[in-house]
Amino acid sequence: MPRGLKQTSSVVPIGFALAESALNTFTQGSVDLNLSPLDREVFVVLAINLDNDFPDSLAGTDTQVRSALTTTSQTAMPNLGDSNCMARTTNTIKSAGYVDGGVAFSQQSTETPPSTLEYIGIVATNDFFVQVQGSNNGGAKGVAGKLYGYRAVADAAIYAALVQSEVLSA
Repeated sequence: MPRGLKQTSSVVPIGFALAESALNTFTQGSVDLNLSPLDREVFVVLAINLDNDFPDSLAGTDTQVRSALTTTSQTAMPNLGDSNCMARTTNTIKSAGYVDGGVAFSQQSTETPPSTLEYIGIVATNDFFVQVQGSNNGGAKGVAGKLYGYRAVADAAIYAALVQSEVLSA
């Protein structure tokens, strides 16, 4: 348990799903955690699982589906180098130059953190954000996933620092 936090719930899995609003278009959705700012409530993230739709296998065309989970709203697909990006995954089919369906590749951040970590992130504001974007697909794609964690109450100084850090990194 991180210092300055008191766990107030057991581990909770929070499921979510998001589909592209249009073919090959960056789309973002938010998931409300119903945190109480008056009680300085935060959500301590233990693990994240992102499950993308498969990209289309089109001869001669590279296709892709990317998704991410962040603590703040985004205007473009984030990467793990962004301070507010907690998870990202990419599924790609490389077909350029091939007459068949090509070769599939998958790249993702760790779905379950190493056992030496107490947690992988803290959400201090009321919601988290999920993003999805396809590339060169024939149909709209989506992502489904789970966020695992627990509710906690932060002392006043820790809560103020967490909220400020999250808002300023937006």
